[in-house]
Amino acid sequence: MAEKDILRGELIEEQTLITLDELCEHCTVESTQVVVLVEEGILEPRGARPAPEQAREWRFHISSVWRVRTVMHLQRDLGVNLPGAALALELLDRIAELEGRG
Repeated sequence: MAEKDILRGELIEEQTLITLDELCEHCTVESTQVVVLVEEGILEPRGARPAPEQAREWRFHISSVWRVRTVMHLQRDLGVNLPGAALALELLDRIAELEGRG
């Protein structure tokens, strides 16, 4: 098997926290976009208070990567606005919660 055929990945703990810069890198977004998502209540940073002037001190749960990517997909591919994306995420979270009970 050639080197290019090998898949590489990184095992990430569920409790992993990442920085604003890491979140932006994983999602290919600008920090200003993440600040807007925090202001809209779509993301909740840990640690420092969720004020834009504290953004560099924010830490995000690793699941935030999925949330940002989902919002970007909803906006880019489906034309959903931020309130609509927030509602979609809320519904997806609720579905996951209900499936976890089963």
